[in-house]
Amino acid sequence: MLEPDAEQQQRKNLADTLRQLRKAAGLSGERLAVRAAMSQSKVSRIESGKTLPTVADVERIMTALDVQPAARDELLALARSANVEYTSLRSSARQGIWRSQAEIKALTESASVVRQFLPAIPSGLIQTRDYARAVLTPGVEGRPARDIDRAVQARLDSQGSLNDESRRFCFLLTEQAVRLKRAAASVMVEQLQHMAGASQRPNVDLAILPNAALVNASPLNVFVAYDDRLVLAEIFAGEVALRDYRDIMYHLNIFEHFYERALTGEDARRVLKSAADQFMRTRD
Repeated sequence: MLEPDAEQQQRKNLADTLRQLRKAAGLSGERLAVRAAMSQSKVSRIESGKTLPTVADVERIMTALDVQPAARDELLALARSANVEYTSLRSSARQGIWRSQAEIKALTESASVVRQFLPAIPSGLIQTRDYARAVLTPGVEGRPARDIDRAVQARLDSQGSLNDESRRFCFLLTEQAVRLKRAAASVMVEQLQHMAGASQRPNVDLAILPNAALVNASPLNVFVAYDDRLVLAEIFAGEVALRDYRDIMYHLNIFEHFYERALTGEDARRVLKSAADQFMRTRD
């Protein structure tokens, strides 16, 4: 669940401002729609606040209205801000972490290509039950959690989206994410073997960025790109949703930078086997 107050006010301000600018220009909604090359219903939804316009939408409307540069810059800043949403882990826990899993499933099923950058742990879409339970169970004071059993089941249910071969999934992990002991050694062995199996699905591309690779960027945080329309970036306290196309393109560029230096196919599976063998030797 997204933090509501500031976001709703920003959306309302954006909608109100766009409506006022149209009226000041003496245009009907229909006329603006023609000039901006969008449907009248979309203009209406944007002005009523029912639809959040993208930054590109706002640029098209301002061009159609011939908005002056100073006002244009101010409104673009508002649009960019409104297109960033923050969801705190606390609010997710209050609503039930399982709900977040259901939202992720819905997002996944709305995308043709899902790219996940995973510098810390494997994606929930390729986790075993025991590994999912380990990572969803709070281990540090201050992390809220409720309904762990339900959250684990919701995560496993979300994996059904992998069966839709019309969608493409690209999981890009760092070697650290593969070798980090996030659960008991026996659970890690099962998890790594599970990922090796998942990597052979026809619609799954699993890549591993080796520690020895020379990179020109830092793998700071987990993020998921749904096509080229939404990026969700994960931080310790929650999640940030980015819809500004410049933010999205930047994250896609980061993804490609690391992917070009990563191991894929049999080379990636050899890293998984090596890590599994290492955990097997230290099995609890």
